Amino acid sequence: MFLQHLLNGVTIGGSYALIALGYTLVYGVLKLINFAHGEIYMVGAYLGFILISLLPAMPPAVQGNMLIVLVSVLVSAAVLCALYGYYLERICYRPLRNAPKLAPLISALGASIFLQNFVMITMGAKDKIFPQTMGMKTITAGGVSFTGLQVAIILSSVLLMLLLYWFINRTRLGIAIKATSTDPYMASLLGINVDTVISVTFMAGSFLAACAGVMIGLYYGTINFSIGYLGGIKAFTAAVLGGIGSVPGAMVGGFLLGIIEALGAGYFSVEYKDVYAFFILIAVLVFRPSGLLGKGASERA
Repeated sequence: MFLQHLLNGVTIGGSYALIALGYTLVYGVLKLINFAHGEIYMVGAYLGFILISLLPAMPPAVQGNMLIVLVSVLVSAAVLCALYGYYLERICYRPLRNAPKLAPLISALGASIFLQNFVMITMGAKDKIFPQTMGMKTITAGGVSFTGLQVAIILSSVLLMLLLYWFINRTRLGIAIKATSTDPYMASLLGINVDTVISVTFMAGSFLAACAGVMIGLYYGTINFSIGYLGGIKAFTAAVLGGIGSVPGAMVGGFLLGIIEALGAGYFSVEYKDVYAFFILIAVLVFRPSGLLGKGASERA
């Protein structure tokens, strides 16, 4: 049973980590918590639902290939959400960049409410059920049961994290993000376009959040317009747990949170599985506010 709960925790933890990376990227560059990020994740889930609903219209060869379907849906939803992230930064944050810290926070909350109500009005308030057509056959090995969808979610999450880590540390734009995170003024003096770097940061975070939204929708099978709030809180907890501002910290924190939630639901009560994240957040803020990776790590992108 422990291995089964561990597998379930790793599956959901990968999605938490992807959302948490968006929080930690934006905080690393702007020292700002983007409270509308959870709604970007929710929009990604709805875009995934719309795209998967179009699956019956696709050729049979495409319908029968889970890998092609999953990659196509993830990439399409993520690219569209990256555009959401770009315009979110341009409209809600850039005009307030030199304003008091409270102003962009209020703007973030307003954007969150707007996106939530926009989806509720356009898509309806009722839950949407994902078509259960991909990788739902159960496989048992070593006493642990899993589906092809779970394997795909775990592998996709890890691959996206590795790609982000490579992008941040091995590309010119990634190094520009790190430089802007360290000192925006000095970065601008060195010829780095800070506005472009910030926009790319929002787009990258939104891309990952959309992938997480599609994965969560496929895994649980149902979504609604309010999932962004709870998903955002859990991902923020994961970011704080690992060390807000640290990319490796967000990865570690996401997986840990998912595992703790799965173990708590398996050994204690499934009814309170959403409460465990809040207990962890309180404990981390009280005993180790800088996160598991330490004070130095929490200040880096």
